Amino acid sequence: MRALVVRPRLGPLPGPLWLPGAGGTRRRRLGAEAGAGAERQYLQRSVVPTLHFQPSLPRLPIPKLEDTMKRYLSAQRPLLDDSQFRKTEQLCRSFESGLGQALHAQLVAQDKQNKHTSYISGPWFDMYLSARDSVVLNFNPFMSFNPDPKPDYNDQLTRATNLTVSAVRFMKTLRAGLLEPEVFHLNPAKSDTDAFKRLIRLVPSSLAWYGAYMVNAYPLDMSQYFRLFNSTRLPKPGRDELFTNEKEKHLLVLRNGNFYVFDVLDQDGNVLKAAEVHAHLKYILSDGSPAPQFPLAYLTSENRDVWAGLRQELLNNGNKEALEKVDSALFCLCLDGFPITDLVHLSHTMLHGDGVNRWFDKSFSLIMAKDGNAAINFEHSWGDGVAVLRFFNEVFKDSTQTPAITPQAQPAPVDSSKAVQKLDFRLNDILKAGITRAKEKFDSTVQTLTVDSIQFQRGGKEFLKRHKISPDAVAQLAFQMAFFRQYGQTVATYESCSTAAFKHGRTETVRPASVFTKKCSEAFVREPSQSSTDQLRDMIAQCSKYHNQLTKEAAMGQGFDRHLFALKYLAAAEGHPLPDLYQDPAYGQINHNILSTSTLTSPAVNIGGFAPVVPDGFGIGYGVHDDWIGCNISSYPGRDVREFLRCVNKALGDIFDVLEGKPVRS
Repeated sequence: MRALVVRPRLGPLPGPLWLPGAGGTRRRRLGAEAGAGAERQYLQRSVVPTLHFQPSLPRLPIPKLEDTMKRYLSAQRPLLDDSQFRKTEQLCRSFESGLGQALHAQLVAQDKQNKHTSYISGPWFDMYLSARDSVVLNFNPFMSFNPDPKPDYNDQLTRATNLTVSAVRFMKTLRAGLLEPEVFHLNPAKSDTDAFKRLIRLVPSSLAWYGAYMVNAYPLDMSQYFRLFNSTRLPKPGRDELFTNEKEKHLLVLRNGNFYVFDVLDQDGNVLKAAEVHAHLKYILSDGSPAPQFPLAYLTSENRDVWAGLRQELLNNGNKEALEKVDSALFCLCLDGFPITDLVHLSHTMLHGDGVNRWFDKSFSLIMAKDGNAAINFEHSWGDGVAVLRFFNEVFKDSTQTPAITPQAQPAPVDSSKAVQKLDFRLNDILKAGITRAKEKFDSTVQTLTVDSIQFQRGGKEFLKRHKISPDAVAQLAFQMAFFRQYGQTVATYESCSTAAFKHGRTETVRPASVFTKKCSEAFVREPSQSSTDQLRDMIAQCSKYHNQLTKEAAMGQGFDRHLFALKYLAAAEGHPLPDLYQDPAYGQINHNILSTSTLTSPAVNIGGFAPVVPDGFGIGYGVHDDWIGCNISSYPGRDVREFLRCVNKALGDIFDVLEGKPVRS
């Protein structure tokens, strides 16, 4: 099953790609011809250059301040009692007519001076990079690949070779401008055609977006993609830095806590022959070196300021060259020495593992278990789920449909001992003590995380669409009903929505907890016999309609969370005292997201997930498929994830009963 990922922290963060009209339309790329030949260099050869639409993408709008206040109050209403709501309402009025008005005017003026980007991009990078919490559990999510459809191709060495070669092909295709642009097609019969592609490529980049818009096609921002490769988040005191060095040609491989590098591009920049990649990976897998006594990788799980100090100690102790190899590698391949036992084991392994065989700061790590189970764990500051999912889908497709090697293939007769360099790190007592402390912290933290999943098999997208109900709205309503059944209250809920339809868009928050979901939860949980089946069905329909409205607003940059965040950021930058609106306990409460949710669906994804964003929360990855619904949910002590899943299952069953005209079961 699958459920996904992209994840919020420090208030809001990542999330699923939603664009208007997603039912029955296609999000596909413009133009492609597959390359041929045993050593293909490219995944595709797009007729339309990769970044053709980028210069003409529309800019992320700044909502009107009065609209933001109305939306904020609507989201607060189900969370507050009458007296709390009146107080918050008064604070909103004061903010809107006072300092908020001045800050908004200043934000709009700044935005007009910075037309090359979006108003949220800078503050959002700042928020991520200034966060001092460990990236493990707090930020990095994972998504795991479905198995290769051909069972014998799931051998660890075979699959690691194929995924690595496909990943390098993707990188080459992207950098050559041959990767198809990311485009959302509302009318594919008109826009997803060879004729249109040949035409739109002739339109100047400064106008190309408008040409696509004329046929109901919406190109998406691709500005994050370059950070996929040769990139690392570097720990620095106070605020980390993103580092990218596109000149380097080597791959970083972790095996049993040991570090290896070898070039995956030759001196001409071509993808290394697959048989040589195969040979080098086989050499690494056969290396019997024990795990280091002090595994360096634990340091990437530390508090960022602590890690920054220890990194400086590493540099001072003669490790500059080895660290540069790690930081500049195309990506990190983690080869684990054990098979996956079940979905819970898969989630724990891919989300955090044992800390020895991961480098959590790399833009992404490709993790490969001994039985061929594979996943991507990615660092979140540089980008959101849309870019990672595109890479994920293309690499899965290429590695399964045009694999670089077969299970019967023989590795090249090359001397891997010369090509593969094992990195050695010089550790002094300060570093050894730092690694020991990091391990203790890591072990104690990950032991507190519980993850479990369910598959609801009575139906999915197809059933719900037949009943004219939004599939995403039903999943979100089920989470509201489940929490209400388990804990008797409605709480702050976060669903991430991509704003990639705009230049340098990131994400916006959908607030699924509404007066409609609260009323519906009360009716189903407290007094189902008091309402007729028709009345309950009407309530579900009302929830669906309102959720669709919120989602459309968010996708069009018309939520309230990012706007309020940017105004707060600007107030601090200008030296203003924190406005009263942000000191309101209600503002703190709505940003303490007890239910943090995210979904991404793809035929390539098996399961995905992330940790809760607050200690008393749930991290909810979910997917609504054609004929089933999957949830992969995490929690810390104090929340019972298994009981919550039981309540989610009950809620979905009740909703399906009502839609089928049956009474709700007790």
